[in-house]
Amino acid sequence: MAKFKIKRGDFVKVVAGKDKGKTGTVLSVLRDSHRVTVEGINMVKRHQKPQGDQPGQILEKEASLHISNVSLWNKDEDRRVKVGFERVEIDGQSKKVRVDRVNSARLDA
Repeated sequence: MAKFKIKRGDFVKVVAGKDKGKTGTVLSVLRDSHRVTVEGINMVKRHQKPQGDQPGQILEKEASLHISNVSLWNKDEDRRVKVGFERVEIDGQSKKVRVDRVNSARLDA
């Protein structure tokens, strides 16, 4: 299974496709298919049949994007983030955390 540099809850910018330039928060990461679902991005319509007393309707929801079409985004500095990994001692244990390769700031709390 591949190691991804984008996690659920990250703020990302779409860098390719019909929604290029839009930003949003990652709702889910589909590790097997290398895809992410981003809030408000790649909206599709799905038809729902009537069930019981509930009428039929057309729902709009987010479809997934390939992970290569999104990039981690820093809202404060308004730039893309290149992600690296670093080992850090936390409570006497060595942990692997994500860091910004430009200014070495930690991305994980």
